Amino acid sequence: MNPTKSVEIRTIDLRGRSLSKSQYQAELPRAEMDVDAAVIAIKPILERVAKATEADLIELGKEFDGIAAPSIRVPKAELVNALAKLDPAIRSALEEAIRRVRIVHKDQSRIEKQTIVVDGGSVTQKWIPVDRVGLYVPGGRAVYPSSVIMNVVPAQIAKVASIAVASPPQSDNGGLPNATILATCALLGVEEVYAIGGAQAVAMFAYGVAGVCESVDMVTGPGNIYVAAAKRALRGKIGIDSEAGPTEVAVLADKSAIAREVAADLISQAEHDVIAAGVLVTDSPELAKEVQAELNIRASTTKHGDRIRTALSGKQSAIVLVDSIAQGVDVVNAYAAEHLELQVIGATEVALKIRNAGAVFIGRFSPVSLGDYSAGSNHVLPTGGCACHSSGLSVQSFLKGVSFIEYDEVAFKAIAANVITLANSEDLPAHGEAMSARMESNGK
Repeated sequence: MNPTKSVEIRTIDLRGRSLSKSQYQAELPRAEMDVDAAVIAIKPILERVAKATEADLIELGKEFDGIAAPSIRVPKAELVNALAKLDPAIRSALEEAIRRVRIVHKDQSRIEKQTIVVDGGSVTQKWIPVDRVGLYVPGGRAVYPSSVIMNVVPAQIAKVASIAVASPPQSDNGGLPNATILATCALLGVEEVYAIGGAQAVAMFAYGVAGVCESVDMVTGPGNIYVAAAKRALRGKIGIDSEAGPTEVAVLADKSAIAREVAADLISQAEHDVIAAGVLVTDSPELAKEVQAELNIRASTTKHGDRIRTALSGKQSAIVLVDSIAQGVDVVNAYAAEHLELQVIGATEVALKIRNAGAVFIGRFSPVSLGDYSAGSNHVLPTGGCACHSSGLSVQSFLKGVSFIEYDEVAFKAIAANVITLANSEDLPAHGEAMSARMESNGK
């Protein structure tokens, strides 16, 4: 840690400028992450895993994680042992986080709905869980037992029958995943856990490996660029939640915000990675200056100061000056942050104007850190502007909407001519003939 080095966060001045959504987006570039190049780089890994044995998977762990797992499947005894050794304070905090996440996600459950279209004709929408999911939990610069909770709880509430977790082997745990991750799996009743990380973990879930792991229908969870690349390459063979990019926080703040709190929140996300993004949008030049000063003070005293300074000095981070909070709302809606904090007067009312964000944190007592662990919301969220069109992980992520159509003879005959007309208009006469055949057969 170098306390003399300052945070060189750039300033973007949008005052006096009324821009379109795309123009605002162009002013707020994010960290560069070339997933297409990563897809090319991981192709040999995917090919190896497609025909791999357990020994091959262990060798991949040696190559990319620097440690050979004793076995890819973590024995149940290791899960039990990890839970038994877990610090009681950490266990209590995890249990409370699990309780709150369950409360929130239980209310996301979908109900079956039958719609009577006409007498004798109905369409019933059923929500059916995917059969089997592979949940990925990162283990790079930090380990994330909280991500175990965020992946597993909604899958369990969706009633997914088969749940498997993968996390990289750790050299400080004998080639097993991090002990707290194993303990969290045990707390949640997950017994199928694998010591494998990166693209090879996603590939193992997608292809399956004989005698080791059955293939899955879907893979969820955040990871590095190679995990994102594997998801992109294998999408279609498996379903995915998203291609997670670097974490990001945007704070919309006015003169009422407290600079040290805003700075602390920017730093909390910059702690994740050197390409993490911290963006402050404010109509107060005075607050901007105060936050800049606080960033330098706090980055010089916190544990991961060098990483934080690099992230906040990168092109993906900025202090954005606007004329008003109304303009600021336009800016943050264009940016579509993974995490958006509102530290403004009337934050609850301002929140009503937010359309694009992974999650919105309203007021000074709702920081992103709360959502990362114990608010009850999910922290697996869309990044890189994908909040314009995508949602965070939820119970819905693990459910498929399936329509069940049932018409009796009277309802069928009443609409048959319409179907035949439309089929012929599209030059698909056999579609119409499938209708008329029933008119001709008289049940024979």
